[in-house]
Amino acid sequence: MIHTDLPLIDLHRHLDGNLRLETILELGQEHGIDLPADNLEDLRPHIQVSEPEEDIIAYFQKFTWMVSVLADYEACRRVAFENVIDARAEGIDYIELRFSPWFMAEPHNLDPAGVVEAVVDGVRTAQRETEGIRVNLIGIISRTYGVETGHKELNALLTQQSAIAGLDLAGDEANFPARLFVEHFRKARAAGWDITVHAGESAGAESVWEALNLLGASRIGHGLTIMDDPDLVDHMRKHRIGIEANLTSNVHTNSVRSYAVHPLKTWLEMGLLATINTDDPGISPVTIRDEFEVAAPAAGLTLADTRQAQLNALEVAFLSMDEKQALLDEKKAAG
Repeated sequence: MIHTDLPLIDLHRHLDGNLRLETILELGQEHGIDLPADNLEDLRPHIQVSEPEEDIIAYFQKFTWMVSVLADYEACRRVAFENVIDARAEGIDYIELRFSPWFMAEPHNLDPAGVVEAVVDGVRTAQRETEGIRVNLIGIISRTYGVETGHKELNALLTQQSAIAGLDLAGDEANFPARLFVEHFRKARAAGWDITVHAGESAGAESVWEALNLLGASRIGHGLTIMDDPDLVDHMRKHRIGIEANLTSNVHTNSVRSYAVHPLKTWLEMGLLATINTDDPGISPVTIRDEFEVAAPAAGLTLADTRQAQLNALEVAFLSMDEKQALLDEKKAAG
């Protein structure tokens, strides 16, 4: 259940993993891109999943057709715009949208800096046209491309430094550990950005430790292996480290066997700052309401648990204290 007296927040949503099916079809037709189907229903199984995939790599392959239609900067702008419009339609009060400019630019050899500019413009335009939603952007370094490309991706993001709130590290966690990207995140922190890192999803607790100690993360994306190390649990609780939980996508990537065994319930009971998020709604076709009203109960969460998750999201959001208070005040006024 969503508690309407508290802000509805999604802290972990990939903008480039959340394209409307209709938009993929339209952009494909507009740019003459050979998609696997020419109508929505036949295209759907190539992009969306409803059952667990073999593994996280099989899930990632669903991204292929999404980024394949980002043929120009206007397409990137449109996708960013629609992300904000759709988030507001879900009733979201505050959302952090993350994106990898290199990943978006690669299929059609776009300039990553141009992609960043287009995304920022699309989000700003949508915010002007949509009342009642706050948006922050998080840039991603896609670790899968390696260290040198990571520097290029970071430089592209820094061209819009004031429009970006944070930096994330995503991609092949097992083969590209956080320790390779220390300098990238030093620059990001110097730029005034907050830090969140995908960790503990396809690697062990040591990956989470590296994200915290080497990259300066104040939040961890997924974090499924945290419970393997009691000292890590204690550290995260003591230092108020946020956890961006993604129930449905974790089931769909086969990172957990089922909702019932997901650690989110345990995290909340242990006082960890776990939150509920959607991850890639274009692939796992869910809304934030689905995550609260379907996935959360399936994972054993009570009304008190979902309330705590909403409170946690407000606490660890990349917002100032004044902005957080304003979100609360607006909910009370609407009350």
